Amino acid sequence: MNQPPRLVVLISGAGSNLQALIEQQQAHQTFEIVGVLSNRPQVQGLTRASAANIATQVVDHTQYPTREAFDAEVAKVINTWQPDWIILAGYMRIMTPQLVQQFKGKLINIHPSLLPKYPGLRTHQKALEAGDHEHGSSVHFVTEELDGGPVIAQIKTPITAQDTEQSLVERLKTLEHRLYPQVVSWLVQGQLRLQHDNVYFNDEELSTPLIVT
Repeated sequence: MNQPPRLVVLISGAGSNLQALIEQQQAHQTFEIVGVLSNRPQVQGLTRASAANIATQVVDHTQYPTREAFDAEVAKVINTWQPDWIILAGYMRIMTPQLVQQFKGKLINIHPSLLPKYPGLRTHQKALEAGDHEHGSSVHFVTEELDGGPVIAQIKTPITAQDTEQSLVERLKTLEHRLYPQVVSWLVQGQLRLQHDNVYFNDEELSTPLIVT
C-alpha cells in the first residue's frame, strides 16, 4: 500500500490554518502531517499538533545570530521528517534564498490579500484605506521574493461600508479554512506543480489563479 504524501507545517502562532489541515487529514487520510515546526515556543499551534499526536519542534529564531544560521537549523529539522510538501501556515519569518532554493517547488504559503496586492503586513488595513471593494487570501508557491511567488488559488469576500480591520481578519480566517485545505488536496493528488516559476494545474499552465468559493 502506498504511503500518503508527507506534510510538514511551519507556524508562528495560534495555528488555526494548521487545525483546518489536521481536520482534513483526520476526515480523509489523503496525507499525513508528519511534523509541525514553530519559530516561537509555547504557541497554541504546537498544542493543536500535540493534541493530534503530531511531532513538534521549536527552532527559536531569537537563539541564532543570523537568519542564515537559523534557516540552516530549520532546514535540518525539516529534512529529518522527509516531507513531500512544506506548508507555511502563519509562519512569520522571511526565508533566506538558501532555504527557499533547497525546497523550491515544495513550499507553499497562504497570505491574507489578493496578491499581487499588499505583500507584507497590515493587508486588511491597506485594503480598507485603498477603498477596495473586495479582499481575500491567496495561496502561492514560495520563491525568494517576499509574497511574490506564483499564485495558485484565491478566495474572495466583498468589503462593506461596515467592515473594520477586525471584521475582515475574522471573516477571512474562516474563508482560509476552506481555501488552504482545498489547495493542499490538489497538491497531494498530484494536480499542482511549479515549473519554470509557472503554476500548472492538471498539466495546464494557469494564466490566472484558481478561485475557491
